[in-house]
Amino acid sequence: MKKHQPSRRDFLKTTAALTGGAMLSGLPLAQAAQNLGDDTIKIALIGCGGRGTGAAMQALLTRQNVKLVAMADVFRHKIDEAYKSLTADDISDWTGSETNVKDRVDVPEDRKFTGFDAYKQAIPFADVVILTTPPGFRPPHFEEAVRQGKQVFMEKPVAVDGPGIRRVLAAAEEAKRKKLNVVVGLQRHYQTVYRKWVKMLQDGAIGDIMSSRVYWNMGALWVHPRRPEQNEMQYQMDNWYYFNWLCGDHIVEQHVHNIDVSNWVKNAYPVKASGMGGRQVRIGKDFGEIFDHHCVEFEYADGTRMFSQCRQIPGTQSSVTEGFHGTKGVAPEPGKIIGRDGKVLLAHDSKNDPNPYQVEHDELFEAIAKGEYKFADAENAAKSTLTAIMGRMATYSGQLIEWNAALNSNLVLAPDVIDWNASPKVLPGEDGLYPCAVPGKSVVL
Repeated sequence: MKKHQPSRRDFLKTTAALTGGAMLSGLPLAQAAQNLGDDTIKIALIGCGGRGTGAAMQALLTRQNVKLVAMADVFRHKIDEAYKSLTADDISDWTGSETNVKDRVDVPEDRKFTGFDAYKQAIPFADVVILTTPPGFRPPHFEEAVRQGKQVFMEKPVAVDGPGIRRVLAAAEEAKRKKLNVVVGLQRHYQTVYRKWVKMLQDGAIGDIMSSRVYWNMGALWVHPRRPEQNEMQYQMDNWYYFNWLCGDHIVEQHVHNIDVSNWVKNAYPVKASGMGGRQVRIGKDFGEIFDHHCVEFEYADGTRMFSQCRQIPGTQSSVTEGFHGTKGVAPEPGKIIGRDGKVLLAHDSKNDPNPYQVEHDELFEAIAKGEYKFADAENAAKSTLTAIMGRMATYSGQLIEWNAALNSNLVLAPDVIDWNASPKVLPGEDGLYPCAVPGKSVVL
């Protein structure tokens, strides 16, 4: 007998039953019936900045019957800018070819939500939720999406501290129980060159992996100057990259990509970390509290090491890559493998490979359209994010940081109250400079 493949309608009905109706909680009965009565995959975008706009664009460019139906952000102008981009006549700047997705955008004014609780208002309208706010908000947003039984695409990293990681891990287990697809924007997992390279390494192409090297070294990044009308919360939200409660430092927000590749190849996560870092160039009032360089040595349970570097300093060498050394050869960069005898085992030409940012959405929405449960990225994303957090803790403190200590830390970076008039925990001094970590003195656990 031919195996039955459930339709998307069957999939949504089954998921709703498994979650006790959570998938449709908060929806009017007529809207709930509509959700189960057609094949349109409805999307809510939570976080409408550049990355959110790009993720929504890629979701709308999939081959499935998709529609953006709700948008949420703490800043109204971000919603307006994203909406304008998504409804433009020509989006060739995004796709490389003349096309548009405006017919797939149906977001009237009453489904554009602003404020810190806007995500709770937008999520009920959707089948799939795109979570692309600053990382500090990811745990509660992911929890809420899973609670309501939604499929999820969320950007990396997925938290900024130990308590946030624990929340994401718990929600990830609930998503598995409910059979909700979750894709995380660690897009190397959806990139042809990495998929081929990692599989060969895991299959033993260079023998046992003895060490890995991972780098994200680059120049300067954006800064939004302080405006006279902004209070401290507004300023930090506008410059979220420079505050740990929102970003986690660039070792977490950005370098997690490379760190994750090492964990992927090893199929393991480090048990301890030590390292050094600081602020040498990026030291002014505009740069919040984060470091401009980190160098960390991670140790896995089998005694092998991952050597990690990340830097954001103008005029320095750029290097964004990973490499592995094994008992039978080396993999000096993605797509290349060389045996101990010098024989080239892999030399992948990636110039014609599909865009991994698009692939991750293509595969997610194809699975949803077919009623398939295929993706459970959240647990790995949380553990690779924790690896990066452990590295930050090591560089900030100058101490050896162990996995369980980082995971079980009760240090919450976010303010006790999230409100426009609330005060963040890290504030500038009279000189306008923010305090930053001092190795040997700072407490990180």
